[in-house]
Amino acid sequence: MKYIIGVMLICVAGAGWSAAPDSSPRPMARNAVTVDATGAIRPLGRPLSEGDTDDPLAAEMALAVVSPTTLGIAASALPPIRPVPRPGSAVVKPSPVAPALTSDDLAANTKGVMVLASSGTVRSLRPASRPGALEKKAMAKRQLARKGAVCGDIDLQGSNVGRVPGRISACGIKDAVKLRSVSGVRLSQESVMDCTTAKTIKTWVETGVKPAFGSRGGGLSQLKVAAHYSCRTRNNQPGAKVSEHGKGRAIDISGFVLRDGTTVTVLKGWRDKTWSATLKKIHRAACGPFGTVLGPDGDRYHQDHLHMDTARYRSGSFCR
Repeated sequence: MKYIIGVMLICVAGAGWSAAPDSSPRPMARNAVTVDATGAIRPLGRPLSEGDTDDPLAAEMALAVVSPTTLGIAASALPPIRPVPRPGSAVVKPSPVAPALTSDDLAANTKGVMVLASSGTVRSLRPASRPGALEKKAMAKRQLARKGAVCGDIDLQGSNVGRVPGRISACGIKDAVKLRSVSGVRLSQESVMDCTTAKTIKTWVETGVKPAFGSRGGGLSQLKVAAHYSCRTRNNQPGAKVSEHGKGRAIDISGFVLRDGTTVTVLKGWRDKTWSATLKKIHRAACGPFGTVLGPDGDRYHQDHLHMDTARYRSGSFCR
């Protein structure tokens, strides 16, 4: 019985081995073509059209796959075989090229702003260069404005002095300027001070003095300076502390001149009905920008002028 089973297994195995191929099939070559029964070359996968042939042998030949090199045809001569797009896939269209700007587009850019071309594309252009004559005029104006400026401010006109030594150790200025005018308002005499004081005077003139006079007499024209830098004690009293004048931090104003020539003095105008309110308003405007403000109501030493300095106190400005 064992003998019979063994013979049967050998027969079955032999039949399987005889049917096995001698080699594994190779993958299909790219750019393959088929040859039909008439010898015409067709791309791979093209079905036989009507009238080609009904002969089974010819049909079998038509499905035979050959390489282009086997037929002596260069692969580059054959049309490329592109994959068929899947249903529902998006078709990507090339982006349109924006047209060049026309003369009308350039003419519209009179202010160097964004231009909307005919295609609807927004483009930015460089600002048009200013005409040569206008540019030269503007440059000359800027140069004239900067000429004579001190403390880095064109509203402060004067000259740089540098270090001012004092005859005593408590006096002197490290980096002094000689101020000639402030925001278009002339000083009756050039005054020596530091830049902090010069800038504070500008603030006072623009926010206090000019608004107080307004358009009366044509507006403010000049500040009458009674004192500026001077190495001395307070109120020139022996044994007193060195005044802020001796440090370049103070200025005394005795009056104001308007454009029509009207002169308003502190001595006469402080209690005058015409100018009293104006001068007291100017006094209050100085309190804050300056650390110390003294006037006729303060003491007997300031009956004819306003003393203002940039000393700083922990308790705030001292105004009297």
